[in-house]
Amino acid sequence: MPKQKMWIAGAACLAAVAAVPTVLVGCGGSSGTAQAAPSGIDPKKVADMVHEVMVADRTVYAKHIVTRLKKEASPITPDEYWNETTDGTTIPLPAQVFRMGAEIVNGKDVGFSYSLISEWPLNPKHTPESDIEKEGVKAIQNGEPFYGTETIDGQEYLVAIYGDKAVAEACWVCHNEHPNKGEDYPEFAEGDVMGGIIVRIPM
Repeated sequence: MPKQKMWIAGAACLAAVAAVPTVLVGCGGSSGTAQAAPSGIDPKKVADMVHEVMVADRTVYAKHIVTRLKKEASPITPDEYWNETTDGTTIPLPAQVFRMGAEIVNGKDVGFSYSLISEWPLNPKHTPESDIEKEGVKAIQNGEPFYGTETIDGQEYLVAIYGDKAVAEACWVCHNEHPNKGEDYPEFAEGDVMGGIIVRIPM
């Protein structure tokens, strides 16, 4: 297939995936109330599709940008405090990019939300809070996703939690050497579940 046609086909595919959450899940309109998916597609399937896109984007950033910059001793450095520098030589870490994306989505009326959680959070914002989050973050250590439901302000949500695995050297090295790690913090290696990705879809 010619490169131009491949590019067009790929762009169409990405556009279709990106549209999944808003088309299948629905929006709340001006009231901000989430609506159930009119198409009848299983919310669990929607959560799985959304999760795959998130993981793919984060993996590309971690492997092909962050890890590469570190190994090549580039003047551009991934740094937890990237926004406190003014010389343009630092960029955010993968977890920070993920969280910034989540904050943008969570601030919009698109019918779903997502975030990071962990049994061993380096950032207090990633601490499990609800009972289902605490249950799910332990359950995913077996490598399988966790699914449950919870009601928030009268709206029932599917809660899907997926293992957040160490996919690039920069990930586990950063976590293992972080000054905020506690005494019970495990030593991570490639493929280990370091925390969870939680997706909420209205039922």
